Amino acid sequence: MRYTFRTELPNHTPEEVFDWHERPGALERLTPPWGKVEVLHQSGGIRDGGKVSLRVHRGPASFRWDLKHRDYEYGKQFRDEQVEGPLSSWVHTHGFSAAPGGGTIATDDIELEAPLGAAGAALGPTFIKGELDRLFRFRYQRLFTDLARHAEHRERKRLTVAITGASGLVGSNLRAFLTTGGHEVVSLVRDSRKMDDSSVFWNPSSGVIDEKGLTRVDAVVHLAGTPIADGRWTDERKRSIKQSRVRGTELLARTLSTMKNGPKVLISSSAVGFYGDRGADSLGESEPAGKGFLAEVCRAWEGATKPAERAGIRVVTLRTGVALSPAGGALGQMLLPFKMGAGGRLGSGKQYMSWIDLDDLTGLILHLLYDDSLRGPINATSPHPVTNATFTSALGRVLGRPTVIPVPGIAVKAAFGELGTEALLWGQRVLPTKVQKSGFEFFYEGVEDSMRFQLGRMER
Repeated sequence: MRYTFRTELPNHTPEEVFDWHERPGALERLTPPWGKVEVLHQSGGIRDGGKVSLRVHRGPASFRWDLKHRDYEYGKQFRDEQVEGPLSSWVHTHGFSAAPGGGTIATDDIELEAPLGAAGAALGPTFIKGELDRLFRFRYQRLFTDLARHAEHRERKRLTVAITGASGLVGSNLRAFLTTGGHEVVSLVRDSRKMDDSSVFWNPSSGVIDEKGLTRVDAVVHLAGTPIADGRWTDERKRSIKQSRVRGTELLARTLSTMKNGPKVLISSSAVGFYGDRGADSLGESEPAGKGFLAEVCRAWEGATKPAERAGIRVVTLRTGVALSPAGGALGQMLLPFKMGAGGRLGSGKQYMSWIDLDDLTGLILHLLYDDSLRGPINATSPHPVTNATFTSALGRVLGRPTVIPVPGIAVKAAFGELGTEALLWGQRVLPTKVQKSGFEFFYEGVEDSMRFQLGRMER
């Protein structure tokens, strides 16, 4: 069986597109977020002899997929071939050629043989074609937007960026996005056994950080913190949530404030929970803090950056909404019940959800790294927040499932306690006022468009 897919990238030369594929992070960026795929090993890049080992999960089953690269021609092509895996054979040629009117035509040519027997019958041509269509529509869209984001800053110096929480949902995507753009990423890690040449040790609990390791860094993006939705908010868990954010931020801010030649930018996470429960009020960055535990955490979290700000470092506190990706976070947790037809609005459904597509969020962070005019609180949300009922209906349409089973507010409170009240029943209608004025453009302003992209269900 043979399948060919192609797209045109009008604003980028074949060499630029090829370079993107050759940099670290390209495989991670091209892996669909709805698929559970682990990169077990990579070596040698895409040049001849390079190897990739993947663990692919599908339902309760999983399989290992080993590939090797060959037929490398810079700016023109490379191939990957199955060494061991679920198919009888697989050869994928990635081709790049100049488009007649300028730009690049990217071509993916795949020759494969399905396995024999029952597995081969299940993986028939129609099924395989459908899955490949879905994959490449996603890949080409992400490639287009990633290249566009990086092209905005192509004349600027490439940056060295330190990231805390680099293994989390946002951090791992940000890392791959930055490295495919030619930036260097340094991960701050707490486990000395996981140290390598691209990491710096730190331990917020003991107040230890490798200051020397940060001297070559241009900026720090601080994303680390105990997840807020991993269990009911006991007093002990609330202390952990708050301390994990404040201690780490204080350590970073104090350290950066005393460095003579250290990073000049600190982007530190916060959240739209800063605003509390504000109904349908439109909220820009100048609005005061609200009430509740999350608002208290966010105030302390943002306040912990003050030593760096007083030292003249440009500090951004990123008030992030719900980052949409099926790989984790709120959307990832909602998928199973919604796929089973058991999804529905929470409480009245009138509470606003301030959200942002995960790819727009990584693009926004890059914008903030370069735009020296932006500092202080920044709302990292789509320009179009929606009510919970609207969000629920959109997800049902994308998945092709009914959303007729509402969850009463009293049931949410009984199941999740204070967490359910603040995180699920309270709402904020937050607007990205400052970044829009600075010229940042969102690729996914509509919540359904974002869901369709992230879930690989884009309309033809």
